[in-house]
Amino acid sequence: MQDEDASIQNIKKKELLATLGCIVNQKRAAMRKGINTFSYEYDIGNGLLSRLEKGLIDTKITTLWKLANAFGYKCSDFVKLIEDQLPEDFNFYN
Repeated sequence: MQDEDASIQNIKKKELLATLGCIVNQKRAAMRKGINTFSYEYDIGNGLLSRLEKGLIDTKITTLWKLANAFGYKCSDFVKLIEDQLPEDFNFYN
């Protein structure tokens, strides 16, 4: 049962990270900024940003906050944007 729960949580985590990455990529592209320029201007490592956009890594709250501010959002509003892109019943534990 625990293995099944861990597997489901891993799938949910991948879905969440892919959604975040897609939003970050779209918002950055809408600003017409390449990864290097965006990274430099907003103090986010370009390798980190690249992996984040591909959904390969999790992010710290400070990076999430920087991204929200870079795109003109309060962090809570940016999280809401991510939440709105996920299935309505998205939850790690069911």
